[in-house]
Amino acid sequence: MNQVVEQPSRSEYNDHDGAEMLRIRDLHAFYGESHILHGVDMEVRRGELVTLLGRNGAGRSTTLKAIMSMVGRRTGSIMINGTETVGMKAHRIPRLGIGYCPEERGIFASLDVEENLLLPPTVRSGGMSIDEIYEMFPNLYERRRSQGTRLSGGEQQMLAMARILRTGARMLLLDEITEGLAPVIVQKLAEVLVKLRDRGMTIVLVEQNFRFAAPLADRHYVMEHGRIIEEISAAQLPSKRDHLNSLLGV
Repeated sequence: MNQVVEQPSRSEYNDHDGAEMLRIRDLHAFYGESHILHGVDMEVRRGELVTLLGRNGAGRSTTLKAIMSMVGRRTGSIMINGTETVGMKAHRIPRLGIGYCPEERGIFASLDVEENLLLPPTVRSGGMSIDEIYEMFPNLYERRRSQGTRLSGGEQQMLAMARILRTGARMLLLDEITEGLAPVIVQKLAEVLVKLRDRGMTIVLVEQNFRFAAPLADRHYVMEHGRIIEEISAAQLPSKRDHLNSLLGV
């Protein structure tokens, strides 16, 4: 059974000021000869939590990878905090304050939790301390000496997210973070996203579990066949829920 959390109020720590953090225009992405994204247009303002919704194969995960320059080729425009990044080397993009959490998680199995947390480099100032991370993820504190191979799926997901928070990233790209997780862990992740947004983080969330994503997001983008076909705000959601369900095949 999927968990739903109530829409939270903003805290005084949120810097949701309307400034654009991410602007994508006419984005095309290719893997070899395969043309996956066909002119994606979207924008995310600082401090927003925005979802990318759609059926499998719609191009949601490829959009995140294209932002990080992890596709074969991309054309169009991707502005991150005012900087054009199409043509930028992939290793430079995280230094703009972007953290990417792939669906595969990428935990180092031979390292324990704390070693995994200490591994990523700091790319910008303002990253969370180990103590702050353990406060946000008490499960990780309890398992801090456990190897990656001994963690549950939910603990691995928490660790994958926590590693990004140490780097100083201010925008998080999160790909299917609830996939295959128990409801109690899904609820915990929802609480974490609320806390991160209230700290002023900007979050782009690819998510299949709409019941999880719906109460958290400021806006929803719906993708189909490599394009954005609909944008729905949180205020519009009640009146458009049936329409959205039909688009998603719910």
